[in-house]
Amino acid sequence: MRKQIRMTAAVLLAAGMLAGCSNGAKETETTSANDSKHTEIRVAAAASLKNAFENELIPMFEEQNPDITVTGIYDSSGKLQTQIEEGLDADVFMSAAQKQMNALNDEGLIDTESITDLLENKIVLIVPSGNAAELKNFADIQEAASIALGDPASVPAGQYAEEALTNLGIWDKIQDKVSFGSNVTEVLNQVTASSADAGIVYATDAASMADKVEVVAEAPEGSLAKPVIYPVAVVKKSAHPQEAKTFEAFLKSDEAMSVFASYGFSAGS
Repeated sequence: MRKQIRMTAAVLLAAGMLAGCSNGAKETETTSANDSKHTEIRVAAAASLKNAFENELIPMFEEQNPDITVTGIYDSSGKLQTQIEEGLDADVFMSAAQKQMNALNDEGLIDTESITDLLENKIVLIVPSGNAAELKNFADIQEAASIALGDPASVPAGQYAEEALTNLGIWDKIQDKVSFGSNVTEVLNQVTASSADAGIVYATDAASMADKVEVVAEAPEGSLAKPVIYPVAVVKKSAHPQEAKTFEAFLKSDEAMSVFASYGFSAGS
């Protein structure tokens, strides 16, 4: 009798353990199902957007959209263009000039209908705080002993600088003084460290280091053929097009535009 009772108890215990395993499996499946709802999108953006994106916009977006995580990839727009052409896993592209966006769109790599000229910036001449070189206007850049500029081959700020200085008849006169940076942040850092006497960056970059650099002047009217426009769009091969469109829509919102304005950007034309 006791032997039969022990056998019955063992059977019940085994059944309970199997049920527990079954419930555990269901919990794991549920957890896995919940995890699958969380999406990461990657935003390839011009280096001059990093502060606004990382400090405020991405945290704001993720708070409003808890199922979406945004990872920023920042560099010169030309380098990002090349990386997207080579297969960079990006969902959204925001460049510091229309040239790179237009090139990718012509290659069929951008969702054409999603392209928006979102922001406008300005190109400015900066010097280290104190302005030891005593520069007063854009043309005075030729008086500086050392100059930091973005590389025109890949950096929109460098392309704008080349255009403005060429139209002012200065470009060819300063080549032996120029150090080219791979993105606009490098140019800014050279001037803040006083390793360059002058540099040309975006107004928003200068504003981010207002305690370390002085703005001498904006690019003179007529020295640039077109305004400095930042377009944004969804990458056509995005693995998460709906989430990418949600992020782009957020960037167009009044609250996001207010953040951009606080960093010195204005609405694109």
